[in-house]
Amino acid sequence: MATETSAAPRTASHVAIIMDGNGRWATKRGWPRLVGHRKGAERVKEIVHLAPDMGIRWMTLYAFSTENWKRSTEEVLGLMSIFARYIQREADSMAAQGVRMRFIGDRSRLAPRLQRLMSGIEAKTAHLTRLNLTVAINYGGRDEILRAARALAIEVAEGRFDPAALTEAALSQRLDTQDIPDPDLVIRTSGETRTSNFLPWQAAYAEYEFTETLWPDFSPAELEGILRRFSNRERRFGGVKA
Repeated sequence: MATETSAAPRTASHVAIIMDGNGRWATKRGWPRLVGHRKGAERVKEIVHLAPDMGIRWMTLYAFSTENWKRSTEEVLGLMSIFARYIQREADSMAAQGVRMRFIGDRSRLAPRLQRLMSGIEAKTAHLTRLNLTVAINYGGRDEILRAARALAIEVAEGRFDPAALTEAALSQRLDTQDIPDPDLVIRTSGETRTSNFLPWQAAYAEYEFTETLWPDFSPAELEGILRRFSNRERRFGGVKA
């Protein structure tokens, strides 16, 4: 969890990305929306492969929100199939590249087979450190905080936690991201300029970058440019320049 300080590294060690625009990318070309999602999955592979060479050690990707269930049944089922295929096909490649993969979000609504695949690749890559890749599936920031609050309420009711001892750190330890550092930089593609319930607690002091580029067109070169701009920002975390 970030703390207020006047000094901060100029490298974005943890980059979080709202991967938006897959459906629009396909629609603009007269193709079904799922074609865009499949193209977006290919872009994930490329970005993940190159991220460590850009100094990124942690990457969190927003793949499916708690609100995305409102989409058509066809699109939701198609997305779940893409997630399952991605995990199956990329497990060995992730391990070979030194990528640790894990997931955040409420898994209870996901199909049992997908949950097993998620747990399997987490176990397979748990010892790896070149890149820590976190994928948010059925994730919503308010939902995450609510689940953490419920967990604390149960501990208090059972006499295992003193409410007077509640701190930011105590709540953070009950979030899905309990052992993941806060993001330095949050990027949203597709031209939208809202955060869409993504990491509201963790990104309190993150820098933000919004790009018009649709996710399937988001290139490593554009990511490098964003990282260069980030390195020129002065992050004071509420303080003032000495």
